[in-house]
Amino acid sequence: MINIWEVKETNNMVEQENLDVRTITIGISLLDCIDSDLQKLNDNIYNKITTVAKDLAAVGEKIEREFGIPIVNKRISVTPIALVGGAACKKPEDFATIADTMDRAAKAVGVNLIGGYSALVSKGMTKADEMLIRSIPMALCRTERVCSSVNLASTKTGINMDAVKLMGEILLEVAEQSKDRDSVDCMKLVVFCNAPDDNPFMAGAFHGVTEADAIINVGVSGPGVVKTALEKVRGENFEVLCETIKKTAFKVTRVGQAVAQEASKLLNIPFGIVDLSLAPTPAVGDSVADILCEIGLEYAGAPGTTAALALLNDQVKKGGVMASSYVGGLSGAFIPVSEDQGMIDAVQANAITLEKLEAMTCVCSVGLDMIAIPGNTKATTISGIIADEMALGMVNQKTTAARLIPVIGKDVGDTVEFGGLFGYAPIMPVNKYSCDAFINRGGRIPAPIHSFKN
Repeated sequence: MINIWEVKETNNMVEQENLDVRTITIGISLLDCIDSDLQKLNDNIYNKITTVAKDLAAVGEKIEREFGIPIVNKRISVTPIALVGGAACKKPEDFATIADTMDRAAKAVGVNLIGGYSALVSKGMTKADEMLIRSIPMALCRTERVCSSVNLASTKTGINMDAVKLMGEILLEVAEQSKDRDSVDCMKLVVFCNAPDDNPFMAGAFHGVTEADAIINVGVSGPGVVKTALEKVRGENFEVLCETIKKTAFKVTRVGQAVAQEASKLLNIPFGIVDLSLAPTPAVGDSVADILCEIGLEYAGAPGTTAALALLNDQVKKGGVMASSYVGGLSGAFIPVSEDQGMIDAVQANAITLEKLEAMTCVCSVGLDMIAIPGNTKATTISGIIADEMALGMVNQKTTAARLIPVIGKDVGDTVEFGGLFGYAPIMPVNKYSCDAFINRGGRIPAPIHSFKN
């Protein structure tokens, strides 16, 4: 039973501390759309998406009004398109027509983004997987709302280094094709190790094959709420600090649970998970880096940063799982550079580097996220950065990801403006030494010994 005190407390979180429901995401299975005829496949996909998600935007707005809680995005995720399009697509251009269809459907139902232009290739690539990957530059260039992801590695299968090498090349192609817009299309592309099936956050969302025909997943975000709570316990010991984070995460997750259940009821679609991820925005006071500073660091990146982030991530998850029986997705702390004003400040103060961000990946939700790098970075160097990130996820049995933005025509010292939730970012330096011979070996890095659990 929610009492009046909890209602007032939640109102304060919304009005003063940037609490929001970052997204209501409908996951939709497209497996029943598969057809060997490309036009029929596209028709099936359009009809399925526009039928299942036709009321999502209206329901989201209704919940916003009734609950008084901002719902920033309404989104859709679909079955990885490499699985859906394999029977009909004979060349990369064929896959790109599916991206066109997804974009049209997303616009028709009024959602902000649609994810699932994806391939799962941690052990090997089918012909369909490779065609989809090669189609990503054209697909992202000519659509507005389509997001793409590729799972390159897992703890059970190892790292597909052929796919890692290819993705370094593809990322530069995407950057080149949108160079007149500061390579902005790279924001819609992410690579994963151990990608979750139920992630509501873009660009990595897709509807896993183990999921029901349709599902409601909600992503909640509250860095400002956590920071405000920690301001009240300055100077207290770690036990008090941890309890404060945990209790705050509980309250935030309760909001997400209420929104998810209401959306599920109104849409008549089963509730899947709440993803409690501290996902920052460029707004002042809505920063994960500021939480780290409140814990006791001068800047994110100072000695102790990884330990502070580990503490934060763990307490957020402990509080979240007590508030909902179905916490999933990524759930933890995001550390995107461009979307977090505190992270931007740390980069500009030379307090944080790409290597430190990589170390922080070991204990946070995702990994190298929304990082702008020089546009003249070699494809093999990008592949090397991706490989490092995949290795961290594989060995630590966790989800890791990389969303890098090589900004064509810009170098260290420049700043790139993305706008809206995506913010702006200083171009970060990249290690100049070559990993060409390593990336060009080809093949697969085997799974670690502790992956054998049968």
